[in-house]
Amino acid sequence: MEERLILVDESDVEIGVGSKLDVHLKGIRHRAFSIFLWNERGELLLQRRAPTKYHSAGLWANTCCGHPRPEEQVKRAAARRLGEELGMEADLYENGVYGYVARMSNSLIENELVHLFSGHALGEPVPNPEEVDLLKWIAPEDLLADFASNPGDYAPWFALYLSEIPSRIFALPKAA
Repeated sequence: MEERLILVDESDVEIGVGSKLDVHLKGIRHRAFSIFLWNERGELLLQRRAPTKYHSAGLWANTCCGHPRPEEQVKRAAARRLGEELGMEADLYENGVYGYVARMSNSLIENELVHLFSGHALGEPVPNPEEVDLLKWIAPEDLLADFASNPGDYAPWFALYLSEIPSRIFALPKAA
């Protein structure tokens, strides 16, 4: 079954739904979420996307990201996707919404209003190999240094987060 995405206006008001492929081919604004999970050492969990992903394969990205389904609450969708990609749960706290447009290497266009979530990892990840190639925990300063040296190793949206809103993605979640 084809995945359907929630189309939104600039204020994140739902204005319709569209097929995932069509939305990304045409660059239509849609609702999404990104998750940033932290451990007790203050390290962020990154994933390298599986080589079979339809875009940004083999690139480093934030802990998890995805799209809510029509009629699905964003926070519930984030928790669902965290289980699907990483086999784990977390206490999630929303850090606002960020809008961006990014062109992928395969002519797809991400035009997203992204709900940003931070959280404390509950347990160890068990990555789904169809989604995730590799995981690593990294300190914010080490991540920024690596990104400065190797920007092409990072997914376009994550590169924008690191360049434009680092204080929001490095905001540690509220105490559990």
